[in-house]
Amino acid sequence: MGGDAPTTVRERVRFYLHDSETPVGRVLDITLFALNLVFVAIYVAQTYRLSAGVRALLWNAELTVAVVFAAEYALRLWVAEDTLAAVRDPYAVVDLLAILPTFAVFVLPASAVASIGFLRAIRVVRVLRFYRFTQDAEFFFGTVSDNALRAMKLLVTVLVILFVSAGLFYSAEHAVNPDVATFGDAFYYTVVALSTVGFGDVLPVTTLGRWITIGSIIAAVILVPQQASKIVKEWTTREKVDVTCPNCGLSAHDPDASHCKACGHVIYQETDGAE
Repeated sequence: MGGDAPTTVRERVRFYLHDSETPVGRVLDITLFALNLVFVAIYVAQTYRLSAGVRALLWNAELTVAVVFAAEYALRLWVAEDTLAAVRDPYAVVDLLAILPTFAVFVLPASAVASIGFLRAIRVVRVLRFYRFTQDAEFFFGTVSDNALRAMKLLVTVLVILFVSAGLFYSAEHAVNPDVATFGDAFYYTVVALSTVGFGDVLPVTTLGRWITIGSIIAAVILVPQQASKIVKEWTTREKVDVTCPNCGLSAHDPDASHCKACGHVIYQETDGAE
């Protein structure tokens, strides 16, 4: 990060929350990334049959991670120059929704929390926190190229669509569908459905499950090609020269082009004779 060195506590906190270059900033990024993985893994594990002791252990781990994320959320609001804008920021909304089901047990009875499908369903948004790590090219392992960053965003988008779709499908189906007993069953169905293979061994039995499937397919059709097109565009324009044809306005020509490939107008592009 550029500018003067942070002097106050608030400035230092703001610096390290956005920093990925200094040792402290990298350790913070790695820690938050690891806790994100743990948070998501706990959600998945809790959909399986486990002993009371293991469930208690997972609950304690979930509560610990949620407390850390709550502290991070509070700190980001504290250091923000515009608190209202920070609250409305999509990343902040995801952060809040990710921890809401955990802390709901302290406000509502445990039986009520377990019976509220909405609270169970929004736990899947925890995976959206990984988008924070694709905001810019600075990572705890160094700086990546713009194309690599786009590839990371595409990978995250695919994984998010699969995970969120599976989580929502599991929430809608597991209580009434014997073929959807765990998150793994829901994830299997989602991959098969979104890849258009459709084996038919797992099918939705609820109206909500069918609508979730429809929504997931639509999201995949829209979002994945959108991200992929940015990568393809980068590949196809990497060797182009930023010259605009004065006749038709076409830009990005080949390095040795002397005429516009669209209208044939002479563009007098300078070239290196050695090429």
